[in-house]
Amino acid sequence: MEQEEAERNMQILLDFLHCLRKQKVDELNKVQTDLQFIKEDINSVERHRIDLYRARDRYTVKLRMLGDDSSTRKPWPSFIDKNSSGIVSSSLNVRGVMSAGNLQNKLIDGKAQASGHGPQRKDALSEADSQGFNQSGLSIARKKRVHTQFNDLQECYLQKRHQLANQLHIKQESDKNVIHREGYNAGLAEFQSVLSTFTQYSRLRVIAELRLGDLFHSANIVSSIEFDRDDELFATAGVSRRIKVFDFSTVLNEPADVHCPVVEMSTRSKLSCLSWNKCWKNHIASSDYEGIVTVWDVTTRQSLMEYEEHEKRAWSVDFSRTEPSMLVSGSDDCKVKIWCTNQEASVLNIDMKANICCVKYNPGSSNYVAVGSADHHIHYYDLRNISSPLHVFSGHKKAVSYVKFLSENELASASTDSTLRLWDVKENLPLRTFKGHTNEKNFVGLTVNSEYLACGSETNEVYVYHKEISRPLTWHRFGSQDMDDADEGTGSHFISAVCWKSDSPTMLTANSQGTIKVLVLAA
Repeated sequence: MEQEEAERNMQILLDFLHCLRKQKVDELNKVQTDLQFIKEDINSVERHRIDLYRARDRYTVKLRMLGDDSSTRKPWPSFIDKNSSGIVSSSLNVRGVMSAGNLQNKLIDGKAQASGHGPQRKDALSEADSQGFNQSGLSIARKKRVHTQFNDLQECYLQKRHQLANQLHIKQESDKNVIHREGYNAGLAEFQSVLSTFTQYSRLRVIAELRLGDLFHSANIVSSIEFDRDDELFATAGVSRRIKVFDFSTVLNEPADVHCPVVEMSTRSKLSCLSWNKCWKNHIASSDYEGIVTVWDVTTRQSLMEYEEHEKRAWSVDFSRTEPSMLVSGSDDCKVKIWCTNQEASVLNIDMKANICCVKYNPGSSNYVAVGSADHHIHYYDLRNISSPLHVFSGHKKAVSYVKFLSENELASASTDSTLRLWDVKENLPLRTFKGHTNEKNFVGLTVNSEYLACGSETNEVYVYHKEISRPLTWHRFGSQDMDDADEGTGSHFISAVCWKSDSPTMLTANSQGTIKVLVLAA
């Protein structure tokens, strides 16, 4: 019996050691592969850096040659003072040291020329030094940002390197004639783009501000803020029961404590969401707390259509980009409805089991709609077959409050579990989870562009994330200089709406006090 027990124990130990060896060999192989990638990329980057230096040197030499050639062919004319034998180059006049009018009063010997050029050269050198220091400072700041997020960047680099290396291998196997730039891997190129856009900015700067606060209304929460088709106008809506349209350039270029809207429309109920039509510039849709979806003409300030089929509060509305007459809405009545501006009734209904918090058309097709629900999931539908969703994205731990598309294949979502998530709707895969802001009970806004996600926080801050990095790129706090001390002390204010200006670093932001700030990403 003891012999059998000893043999069993030895076998268990041997199995463990074999398993451990296999695991470590796999880890070693992965590290060796990573090191090989890194070695190849270091050599590649060094070669390209040398090429850049050589190109710069060739350009500098060419400029000097052109300058010398020009001076040989077209010498500067000279002025001769009758009272002296000296010669003064007219180039001094061009440089602003001497003018023809007072030439006779100036010394023209070599000392005069030297004294004329000396301070200029010193100024030029000082300016160059200043630029050098500025560039050096920016470089140091960008390197610091790299080290701060080193682990996330490392993960991003290795993921792209492995993924695109595999794709390249498959492509090369299928097409032996494919020619690639020597030594420069596609994964490295993609990571370089990420690194560049990630380190480009470090803060959010306020470039304009306005207040929507009304002396006679204490409720100033801005539920939605949206740019129009051309980014010339933006509209706000919220619990004040008013849609206000502002001229963006006026807000930006004419600072004032209070800006008057160019258009204002009153509604019967509190408003939850706005959506501009991306084809018909003067059309905007709204959803409200009574469940009414309205299409407005901001030129006439009149409603064009009112849809009253929802039985409870409608949280979200969105115009299709590809079919401008189509819009979708979602409500607490657990229904998603598709509307056509040419018809008085809904053209499609999707009955779901939980409250609908947000809806969004895919920007590339009016056939696909993403639906965020109180059941913690995102339901992705093909409207040509609504019997069941194409896919249900799971991962959030609380209600999904916003869904927004970065592209036809990339979908971002926000939840009251204090996270944002990024999904691939083509491959039905989770890509990344973003953490840093606080969001447990309120709608705090979500906006996206091709590279960045931004959202509000219940700490009265705006957060910006790069889509490839899980932690915040930067954030900005409302309040430090623009709130009364009493207001700051309450700590109950939160960001309620955000909106990027197309694919630019400029963003509209609003909070629960009715304060709107125009922020821009800065170095």
